Amino acid sequence: MVKITDTTFRDAHQSLMATRLRTEDMIPIAEKMDEVGFFSMEVWGGATFDACIRYLNEDPWERLRALKKRIQNTPLQMLLRGQNLVGYRHYPDDIVEKFVQKSVENGIDIIRIFDALNDVRNLEVAMKTAKKCGAHVQGAICYTTSPVHTIDQFVELAKKFEEMECDSISIKDMAGLLRPYDAKELIKRLKEEVSVPIDLHSHCTSGIAPLTYMTAIEAGVDVVNCAISPLSMGTSQPPVESIVAALKGTKYDTKLDMELLNEIRDYFSEIREKYKYLINPISERVDTRILLYQVPGGMLSNLVSQLKEQGALDKFEEVLKEIPEVRKDLGYPPLVTPSSQIVGTQAVMNVLTEERYKIITNEVANYVKGYYGKSPAPINKELMKRVLQDGEKPITCRPADLLEPEYELRKKEAMENGIVSQEEDILTYALYPQIAVKFLRGELKAEAIPEEKEVSKFMEIPTEYAIEVNGEVYNVKVEPIYGTEMKKKKETYTAETEGAVTSPFRGMVTKIKVKEGDTVKKGDVIMVLEAMKMENPVESPVDGRVEKIVVNEGHSVSVGDILMIIK
Repeated sequence: MVKITDTTFRDAHQSLMATRLRTEDMIPIAEKMDEVGFFSMEVWGGATFDACIRYLNEDPWERLRALKKRIQNTPLQMLLRGQNLVGYRHYPDDIVEKFVQKSVENGIDIIRIFDALNDVRNLEVAMKTAKKCGAHVQGAICYTTSPVHTIDQFVELAKKFEEMECDSISIKDMAGLLRPYDAKELIKRLKEEVSVPIDLHSHCTSGIAPLTYMTAIEAGVDVVNCAISPLSMGTSQPPVESIVAALKGTKYDTKLDMELLNEIRDYFSEIREKYKYLINPISERVDTRILLYQVPGGMLSNLVSQLKEQGALDKFEEVLKEIPEVRKDLGYPPLVTPSSQIVGTQAVMNVLTEERYKIITNEVANYVKGYYGKSPAPINKELMKRVLQDGEKPITCRPADLLEPEYELRKKEAMENGIVSQEEDILTYALYPQIAVKFLRGELKAEAIPEEKEVSKFMEIPTEYAIEVNGEVYNVKVEPIYGTEMKKKKETYTAETEGAVTSPFRGMVTKIKVKEGDTVKKGDVIMVLEAMKMENPVESPVDGRVEKIVVNEGHSVSVGDILMIIK
């Protein structure tokens, strides 16, 4: 008998529609899904935490509590990025411990824990804490292919997980790269060499996953991950109903009720219509090029969304081709959060700026310095030279060993900001200090869901218009203005102004590192822009003096907007 973990409430919508499924659309069907008899339901973690506060104006902790209240029989599962938790950097051990503890207290039963580089040093604290809190710990192997990855390596990693007292082991095939006969060999080896249950998680991006699931099942896999059919396939998981039907009457029969599953399917068919404006055809179709590009499901739908936000969806193919080049430069990391965002965002920057590594994101710089862990292969020497200055060398210790305890500091800051109504708010602030303050103050609004007639407008908003005045036709370009202060400053300066430093992409100013009157050298970081969930340094293009700073921290900027004047 094979068991099924349902991913509908987490990875399915993360993969297909940029993690936008709202709690209000989960609650009505939660109890019925609890009746199915799934091994577990993956409902939290991954990008859901970020998306809740950034786009939906929802408290992710409240979502978890609301689901736990209605799902009493099925274990609730979450995805945890090891020392990265649900963020994009390493957090100190005290934050990791507190977050894991609170996750279990609020309703999580099973924690799938992975590290983007398969560096076990980044998993130790999260795993030990989860065991201490009584959770089922599932160690995840990030599966990938490259000149340096082998089945022997993955088996050795599984043995380490068993030594670390993991209750089960997951093969996390985030990009749908695992081929049927490779799966058969890997699972056969795992069943021979470790004694805990084996779980398989894959995506249908390359079209291979359903075939891989069948050979994996024949090889003895214990659990497979699936999504209810309206939110399955494409960059998501194989459909629950199809796997249940395929195994019916065999020794692998799941014993799940197809009638009940079809009722759930009908509900999600309607829900899919509500969110169809977010589902890009690119995320739905089979694309075997993914076997080369290795873009995971959640990253692909977010990449489409991010390029659209930058007004650069036409650059999609170029970015896809650049991703494996950046990955090679960084020593072939498996592409899974946060390494997928690190590689993907750098690839976008390389394409948008039309020069490789003209802008090196802070995250890429930290990766090169070793702050994310040990890369699977050596990093490109030229890139190392660009990042490491004045004889600096990469670190070799566990990255978190260099981090000071942070919880009490963040608690003090959050209390001073008046944004704490529950202990969990301190963790929300610690994970996402920039966005959390506005969220916890109630200053954010959920992004609007467009009406049917507005969907096409949402997908592509024109910025150039032909306007007729008294018989004369004028071509007009429309650009957003961000606040009256920005408007006044824009009236003074244009892109043609001598010394104008312009924004290379759309983002938010998170840090201004110079003052008016400062002397700067070419290459000095003058500002940091947050775009595509990454921090991107803006460097001075010349030696000179800062004459005027045109933007403030917190301002949103578009491509070509004036940031400052340096003469």
